[in-house]
Amino acid sequence: MPRIDVQDDLASWLGAAPELAGGLGKLSEAVYDRSHLPLRIREVARARIADANQCGVCLRTRDAGGPAEGIDEDFYLNVTEWRTWDGYSSRERLAAEFAERFALDHHGLRDDESFWVRYRGEFSDAEVVELGISCALWLGAGRLMRVLDVAQSCSLVLHETAAG
Repeated sequence: MPRIDVQDDLASWLGAAPELAGGLGKLSEAVYDRSHLPLRIREVARARIADANQCGVCLRTRDAGGPAEGIDEDFYLNVTEWRTWDGYSSRERLAAEFAERFALDHHGLRDDESFWVRYRGEFSDAEVVELGISCALWLGAGRLMRVLDVAQSCSLVLHETAAG
């Protein structure tokens, strides 16, 4: 049950602060529609943060383009096993590690020189910043939705084309 007086859906809670909600919407649009990161990189990081937040809608969100990129339910089911599951590439493992540590141990992440050598060996400056901004959105918005207990029973398919 929501902790604020709104309907339990994906958007009603944003109506409580419309001036700020517009900014969150623009950030979300940028992350989901303007990123240059491969979908598998974005999704492994997003899914790892969704698990860390235990945000229901975030855990159930899927991108309609996922199957064409080899993203199936095993991809999501193994996100906490990113170190050992053989379905992830080395870049995907690094993205999952970044997301996990961003969510759960940002001080340790910042100070881990060996991680940064590995990460910078596979990701450009632009990719580092894009993944960081994306993780900031997923961590913050997902955690807020979980804390406020809004949209927890919803499901979301991204980039789904309208039936014509």
